[in-house]
Amino acid sequence: MNRLPEQIRGDFARAKRLEWQTLFWMSTVVAVMFVTMGGSQAMRSALIEDVLSLVPAITFLIAARFEPKDPTRKYPFGFVRVNSLAFLVAAVALTAVGGFLMYESALTLLMAEHPTVAPVEVFGHSVWLGWLMIAALGWSVVVPMILGRIKLPVAERLRDKVLHTDALMQKADWQTGLAGIAGILGIYFGYWWADSAAALFIAFSILRDGLSSMGIAAAELLDGAPRELDSSDIAAEAQRLQSRLEELWPQGEVRLRESGRYIVGTIEGVHSPADLPKLDELMGDDPAWRLVRLSFSPPEALRREDVG
Repeated sequence: MNRLPEQIRGDFARAKRLEWQTLFWMSTVVAVMFVTMGGSQAMRSALIEDVLSLVPAITFLIAARFEPKDPTRKYPFGFVRVNSLAFLVAAVALTAVGGFLMYESALTLLMAEHPTVAPVEVFGHSVWLGWLMIAALGWSVVVPMILGRIKLPVAERLRDKVLHTDALMQKADWQTGLAGIAGILGIYFGYWWADSAAALFIAFSILRDGLSSMGIAAAELLDGAPRELDSSDIAAEAQRLQSRLEELWPQGEVRLRESGRYIVGTIEGVHSPADLPKLDELMGDDPAWRLVRLSFSPPEALRREDVG
């Protein structure tokens, strides 16, 4: 189980390359955003989100380093669930920053603070800083839009929640950039509240994604049933597998849980059959590599547990 299945090794290697590219390109976004930030609340929120968007990429690369390692004495089941831990870290970071930014933006809006964007000297000419901010925000839209679109199909094939969260984070990044542009233009046309309103929209988007991701991560760490990548609903392929197992062993109780990107099944109240179908046959048309273990717990074992 600690070895990556042959079917996903190519996508796994590609995902790692994409995350290294993310760290490079998003660092350029952070740099130009920092240089042009000024006193805009929307720019500040967008900058913080861009910095935060590096967290899923970093946690994915750390998890990818540990996941294929062999089991050890201290970790006899290997490190396949390090992906689940990385997912929780990314989700907590999203939620914490989203909550903080929402508080700051709402407070600024309630206190009616009027942001000012002063002109700056560029090659001997006086230029309104807002135009430079808009150019920086434009760059912050282009980069994550491209990266996110590339990552989504790879995340789906790998059933990787960290990579999927990262792709969603890139979507939030370019949406944030557009909201930030609207906020800067609002200042230009005299609508002082547009800047804080845009920042509040950005913060709400971050907080919503963070809370949703935390719920999915908690379910996985608590041995919950396999979830969809983008919601807390039970995965469709897990439901199909459950139905097949219940048809084969109607007298038993089928339980499925998620371990990293894999599915582990247990059938209680049934003796292990002499002629067990191959795991890939049980998965039907769904990716066979996902099901890595199917164990049986005979009635006698259940009775011993009841006595204990």
